Amino acid sequence: MAVLSRLLPTAASSYLLQSLFALVFVPQAEDRYYDLGGAAGFLTSTFVSLYYPALKAKFWNGVPGPLPSLLSFAPRQLLVNAALGLWSVRLGSFLAMRAYKAGGDSRFDEIKHDPRRFTYYWLAQATWVMLVGLPVYMVNALPPALHPVLGPLDYAALGIFAGSFLFEVVADRQKTAWRRARDAKLHEERFISSGLWSISRHPNYVGEVGIWTGIWAMAAGSVKTPYYPLGTLAIAAISPIFTWFLVRKVSGVPPLERAGDKRFGGDPKWENYKKTVPIFWPWGST
Repeated sequence: MAVLSRLLPTAASSYLLQSLFALVFVPQAEDRYYDLGGAAGFLTSTFVSLYYPALKAKFWNGVPGPLPSLLSFAPRQLLVNAALGLWSVRLGSFLAMRAYKAGGDSRFDEIKHDPRRFTYYWLAQATWVMLVGLPVYMVNALPPALHPVLGPLDYAALGIFAGSFLFEVVADRQKTAWRRARDAKLHEERFISSGLWSISRHPNYVGEVGIWTGIWAMAAGSVKTPYYPLGTLAIAAISPIFTWFLVRKVSGVPPLERAGDKRFGGDPKWENYKKTVPIFWPWGST
């Protein structure tokens, strides 16, 4: 339990950062920086989870000297932190630029004018940062010398992450290119149904679930050591499960499907697309 207690500063930093964002952006009813705030939350929480012992020693106990170099950490720590950092920077910048160009985020058209509800969403984002990033924070909480060496299963997990990351990036780029071609009057398609969007109606979200499944699997070797209580690995699985639940049941697929039905309902091409292309998993049902 001593190792788990090291997660408390990470949780505190997550809620503190999102509270600061809320203090700045809620009075302005400004939603363009919400996703950027989420990416910043992951990056700062990861930094705190990795460097908290050194930060405490330096600034609380007055121990002189620089912070530890990255090379002083275990290979597994470097691997999961690099994966989270790559995902955060890529997706955060992509969503932030999209919201900025659009002049806002349609999810918050009404919510941002209700200060109480908008504040709740910023704090909910802190919870999201903690639950989804949990496997990484658990790996970082374990001192470097206690991590087992990387093995075949870890490299297989890295393959899951890399493949899923590529899947998400390609899906996003295909849709961006499709929109640009539509805006340039190069086609008159009402919705995208080509590329990865021909095997799943929401391939970017499929990639998202795979990314966090891979990160959880990479973290498993350290989380299932005797230094953590029995069952901690199952707790860490909250990350991919919660990700799937959010995108499949709450804020991802459902509102997009409703919006599609509202805009394209009755269009034979849309109805055929829904009948022939799985809603989520490429091998799933429609």
